[in-house]
Amino acid sequence: MKLDQQNYLVIGGSKGIGATIVNRLLNEGASVYTVSRNQTIKIDNSKQHHLLLDVTSDDISELQKFIPPILQGVVYCPGTIALKPFTSLKLVDFQNDININLFGAIKVLQIALPALKKSETGSVVLFSTIATRIGLKFHSSIAAAKAALEGLAKSLAAEYASARIRFNVIAPSLTNTSLAANFLASEEKRQMAADRHPLQRFGEPADIADLAVFLLTPQSSWITGQVIGVDGGMSAIRPL
Repeated sequence: MKLDQQNYLVIGGSKGIGATIVNRLLNEGASVYTVSRNQTIKIDNSKQHHLLLDVTSDDISELQKFIPPILQGVVYCPGTIALKPFTSLKLVDFQNDININLFGAIKVLQIALPALKKSETGSVVLFSTIATRIGLKFHSSIAAAKAALEGLAKSLAAEYASARIRFNVIAPSLTNTSLAANFLASEEKRQMAADRHPLQRFGEPADIADLAVFLLTPQSSWITGQVIGVDGGMSAIRPL
């Protein structure tokens, strides 16, 4: 799989799953345009371009100037994981989750869609959570925001099918990233996290990135409108 002459936009590509996706794409020869809001990243590849920008801010017109005229794919990685009992959540907590997970994606996609249309084979990958499939306590805010994102993706998959732009969503379970650091902070916590999954381990960024890159490439050209669980079997099976 070689991606020479292909352009990809990755929002939140400075660490974790996003950074792993960026490295995978660069290794295949793609040009990657990364955007992050609160840290710069070391650029050691001439095909990587970086913009420091908070895509949830009121004005993200700078993004329009940053992206190339043609895009083969867009990945929106930002997420939140502030888990609280429902009665402890304030309206601002729900607004923050929706702003980062949903409204940020909407703003980016409205800017990127003209460049995706020009490719005639565009692909968008968004990220949800296992908590939209199975009820998990203390997840009400993030589950609500991610469920809205899934609905957006399915609607856009239908709307842009004639333009051959595909929209898919990856729904991971607990993955070893900085967002999940508190849940994996000790050997006991790590073992408990692994035991909750039928495959007896929690996720790693590479588990998610491998699927994301596949969904971005022509090898997945007949897949759209899907929410795909990458969760060690947690949402689908209960081993006896």
